[in-house]
Amino acid sequence: MRLGKIIALAAAFLVFTGSAALAGPAYDNVMKDKKIRVGLMTDSIPGGFYNEKGEWGGFDYDIATEIAKRMGVDIERVQVNNKTRIAYVQQGRVDISVSNMTHTRERDKSVDFSITYFFDGQKVLAKKGQFKSVKDMVGKKIATMQGTTSEVNVKRALKEAGDPNPDQSVISFQKESECFQALQMGRVAGWSTDASILVGYSAKEPGKFELVGNFLAEEPYGIAMPQDDSALRDAVNAALQDMWKDGTYKTIYNKWYGPGTPFEMPLAGQIEMWP
Repeated sequence: MRLGKIIALAAAFLVFTGSAALAGPAYDNVMKDKKIRVGLMTDSIPGGFYNEKGEWGGFDYDIATEIAKRMGVDIERVQVNNKTRIAYVQQGRVDISVSNMTHTRERDKSVDFSITYFFDGQKVLAKKGQFKSVKDMVGKKIATMQGTTSEVNVKRALKEAGDPNPDQSVISFQKESECFQALQMGRVAGWSTDASILVGYSAKEPGKFELVGNFLAEEPYGIAMPQDDSALRDAVNAALQDMWKDGTYKTIYNKWYGPGTPFEMPLAGQIEMWP
């Protein structure tokens, strides 16, 4: 074998092994750096959003902050949206994504998830007094977010209600704020997504909007993280269970969704607990 070829093979080996060494499990890197990078939404009220003062906060924001605290590490918050919240986990740009994301079998092919940490369901928001059910909205335009489970579910619901062209009836946007703006301006008759988000946005104009009909689907939220990193998944799950056990979870929940808040919504489930 020529010397040049030997050197090239040696160099390739070093690059391969070096990359593998650097790639290590996310949990190991988090504990080594004492910092966890968390993907959070910025316009999902009240999960993760900027308020009128430009301050970042929300239910997911507080949950993520508490998880980092219980893991004994600092937190670096990274902005994500519906299109980037999974991609950033896959690319290693965030360690976990706490971004009001429904845990589905299809998404589970791309990332791993924690136990369910929030219990939601999909509904339709419309101007008050206009509709009683999705059946009343057949032939009307309904907004939703592109690439979400909400988009699939609302098309299915319209089809079941008798809409001959559900794909044309649904207008998909990139952001929650764009959906709400379309509803405010009358460009759509309704907006369909998770009830907690709809409640959050409708609180901007109290008494003007209402939730229509029954739930279109259950939406169990999970925290996304890299595939096959059981140590990270266990650490996040343990933090969530401990938060539930000592009452911290309910304190955070009541801060955003409890009685007397603009986003009041009864707690609809219980976090899975392990002995």
